[in-house]
Amino acid sequence: MTYQETLDWMFVQLPMYQQKGAVAYKADLSNTIKLIDHLNNPQLGIKTVHIAGTNGKGSTSSMIAAILQEAGYKVGLYTSPHLKDFRERIKINGQEIGESFVVDFIAKNKTFFEANALSFFEMTVGMCFEYFKQEKVDVAIIEVGMGGRLDSTNIIRPLVSVITNIGKDHTAFLGNTLEAIAAEKAGIIKTGIPVVIGEYTEETKPVFEKKATEVGTTLYYAQDTYRDNHLQSDLKGDYQKANIRTVRQVIELLRDSFSISSIQEEKGLLHVAQHTNLLGRWQVVANRPKTIVDTAHNAHGLAIVMNQLKHETFEQLYIVFGVVNDKDLASVLPLLPKEAKYFFAKPNILRGLEAEVLQTEAAKFDLHGLVCASVLDAYAQARAEASSEDLIYVGGSTFVVAEIL
Repeated sequence: MTYQETLDWMFVQLPMYQQKGAVAYKADLSNTIKLIDHLNNPQLGIKTVHIAGTNGKGSTSSMIAAILQEAGYKVGLYTSPHLKDFRERIKINGQEIGESFVVDFIAKNKTFFEANALSFFEMTVGMCFEYFKQEKVDVAIIEVGMGGRLDSTNIIRPLVSVITNIGKDHTAFLGNTLEAIAAEKAGIIKTGIPVVIGEYTEETKPVFEKKATEVGTTLYYAQDTYRDNHLQSDLKGDYQKANIRTVRQVIELLRDSFSISSIQEEKGLLHVAQHTNLLGRWQVVANRPKTIVDTAHNAHGLAIVMNQLKHETFEQLYIVFGVVNDKDLASVLPLLPKEAKYFFAKPNILRGLEAEVLQTEAAKFDLHGLVCASVLDAYAQARAEASSEDLIYVGGSTFVVAEIL
């Protein structure tokens, strides 16, 4: 198979959650364990950092990777979902996995995948560990796909486990309360492995402490330890301030295993995009009119982004907005500014919510705008209407942003 044929087979025959939703979700590690046994447990030879949380996983993972790269290490980075190309999910020092490795890995193991009905995500996790082992990385930063306890990545014994924060997202799978969601994410907490908690609330802190006591390990609360953080990053979203605190605590713990100077930490944080090619985080993609894209897609993330928009200078705000069909609109729509002009669009995936439905729901919150044929059409209409002194914001879903980049 060609690279594209390989991807088509992975996406269609074994659907991924991000595209298809609940039908692709498997809350069970048995298949992953079968797979890594089949691959002779490639993860065992790799030092790792494991990162869970509702928001900030990708940014936090990329910051840690950038700092380790700045310190001279060969760093694997596994994240999801991808924006433009599947290969974004698996990188070494910012370089995407080669098409030939993807094709060969699937071809070599296709019979096993089919016999065991492995999911897209399970195959991809296996691929990442096989690749990182073959390429002899010094360390791999592994982002959880969803939840933690039953996520396919939860087969590693990392140097440090990280939970960035807890908000309401994927409630159909993880639970409807912050405590329930925290318990799922706390499933990555393991005996003797230090845990960094980026942000906690009165609801979530007891959940983390209970789990840490049960298994026997130490919690480090970054929001307390690094409250007066002064370091900056090239990633400019306001939400990155909390992520930087989390990263600094992780790096402090990693100094037991790696040589990382304060200068390397500072420089790594300032060159995250350059080192890892991270996209879509408060990213300015055009000027006059200034156009910002951001992948924030739930109430926890959008609240911070919408607050940051208030500090931008513009004459009129235009928002290109689309969501997936399981989004809790009652928690998201009240956060959006009523004075903006909206262009509603359905992201080009099966889970995308119809733009007409989004327009109707938005009107209930006094948010008004046009229904557009596609995300690109919505963006084109916004650009046509906006003057050079206006501002365009594109967001609501990772998949909306992906279509613009």
